[in-house]
Parts: sequence; C-alpha cells; structure tokens
Amino acid sequence: MAPTLCIAALLLPALLLATTHAITFEIHNNCPYTVWAAASPGGGRRLDRGQTWTINVNPGTKMARIWGRTNCNFDSSGHGHCQTGDCGGVLECKSWGQPPDTLAEYALNQYGNLDFFDISLVDGFNIPMEFGPTGGKCKNIRCTSDIKGQCPSALHAPGGCNNPCTVFKTDEYCCTRGKCGPTDYSRFFKTRCPDAYSYPQDDPTSTFTCPSGSNYRVLFCPLGSSTFPLEMYGTAEAE
Repeated sequence: MAPTLCIAALLLPALLLATTHAITFEIHNNCPYTVWAAASPGGGRRLDRGQTWTINVNPGTKMARIWGRTNCNFDSSGHGHCQTGDCGGVLECKSWGQPPDTLAEYALNQYGNLDFFDISLVDGFNIPMEFGPTGGKCKNIRCTSDIKGQCPSALHAPGGCNNPCTVFKTDEYCCTRGKCGPTDYSRFFKTRCPDAYSYPQDDPTSTFTCPSGSNYRVLFCPLGSSTFPLEMYGTAEAE
C-alpha cells in the first residue's frame, strides 16, 4: 500500500468520528414539582426539582421528541402510570406520550446540514418549556404561558389542556386531508405561545434551525413561566 493511502486509511476513522459525534441534550427540571422526563429516543427519567438528565443522540436522527410527564406512580420494576404524557405505563419510554403533553421536537443534520427543532402544542400542553441550543446564535424558543389555567372548557384535561384534534378528531383540527388553516382553538394556543406549533400545518412560524453539530437544552418551567399549581404541587410518587 502506498504511504499516502496508509495515512488516509489511518485518518479515516478519526474523520468519521469527528463528523458523527453524538449530540447532547440536557433536560433540566426547574418546576416546583417532580417531572418524569421522557425522550424518544432516550427512554425516561424521574427529575425532582433542580435535577438534570443528559442524553446523547446520533446525528441524522429525525422525528424525535422530548416531553415531561406529571403525577406519575411507578413501582420498583418501572411500571405504573402518569396523569399526562404517559408512554405505555413504563418509566423507560419505548413509545410516544399520551396527550396532553408539551413537546420538544427535533430532526438532526437534515437538509442543508441543518438541525430543525420546534416546540409543539399539537398534542396539547402540560408543562411550560424552553428549548434551544446551548451555544451559538440560534434562537431559544419558549412556551411559558398559563395555558392550563386558561384552557377552554372543551379542551380541559386532568393535568393539562388538550389540542382540539385530540378531542374532536375532525379534519378541521387534525389536518388529515390536504391543507388546513388556523381555528379559534389554535389561535388560543398561538397567542399565548407564538413560538410553538398550534396546529399540524403551522410550519412557517413554528420551525427553527441551527447548524448541525449543535447541542441542546430542554428546560421545564423556565424562569418567567406562569407558576400555576399542579394539583397544589401534589404528585403520587413511588418510593
């Protein structure tokens, strides 16, 4: 083998490693109550106030999401139930959560070597959230209004506020056929959280980008959130 080919062969693994390193997501609970964080991919973790959970995600991952679960009770084997965001009755999530749940969604290293990320209320709302890169000049997005406390009666759910698609299951709200537009219900969410998806085709004002290779942070109950009580901060916690 020629010397230049030998050098290239030695450098290739290092170059591949440098360009495919895992992306870090820090998930921090600033709420005055316990949140059972969930991630797909990633699993799940109980976070008491002030605790952080870090997960590593492969570049190229898409259709991924992070959310918080509330009022959970799990046994020693990790089986149980959550009032909001439950993922099949297990602590270590293998599936997406059950509405209502505020979502941090992302797709890494996609078109133009960009990451795409958003906060979505298409599955409703349960916890105030901030989501964005830990460095650089990319935008951090937030949804911090008291949506649960102001939730329209038709959308009210224990522990949160449903999106109308979850409740009514019609084309008008779910956008299951062709194009659809905002409704009075989606405007309720959008006026309180302008950064967030309010209905499935709310793309132009709700999708954000950052250069691939960025690391991210999801913060539950960021400073400035409306501090509504979660059943007076009560949780059914298993020891």
